[in-house]
Amino acid sequence: MAISRVRPKYYLPSSGKVIRTTVPKTLNETTLTGPTFNRLSVVWVAQNGVPFLTTGFFARLFRNNQVVSTAFFDSFGVVRFDNITTLTNVTYTIRTYNSNGVLFRTRTIPSGVQTYAIIG
Repeated sequence: MAISRVRPKYYLPSSGKVIRTTVPKTLNETTLTGPTFNRLSVVWVAQNGVPFLTTGFFARLFRNNQVVSTAFFDSFGVVRFDNITTLTNVTYTIRTYNSNGVLFRTRTIPSGVQTYAIIG
């Protein structure tokens, strides 16, 4: 099975005319061998997509109300759970905390993912 990827067309905003088009590029099935990320990664971003400054923040993953994993965010809004392989095969609840242990967000991460974004 081949997957087609079409590159974007470029438009002149004032006229609406296409100034450049590209030919669709076909990717072989063999180039898509598996997940890009081999461990579950979560990014915490603002409404505009910019990552929060999360130095000292941490997150806990829960499954059936039991802690499965705890990991610290880097300063760029990303946390990686080293013991959770991807694609995930179960649903997790993630709780994010600041450096003082104050709970900020609780979200549900569905099964079948390699990354997840917390928005807001």
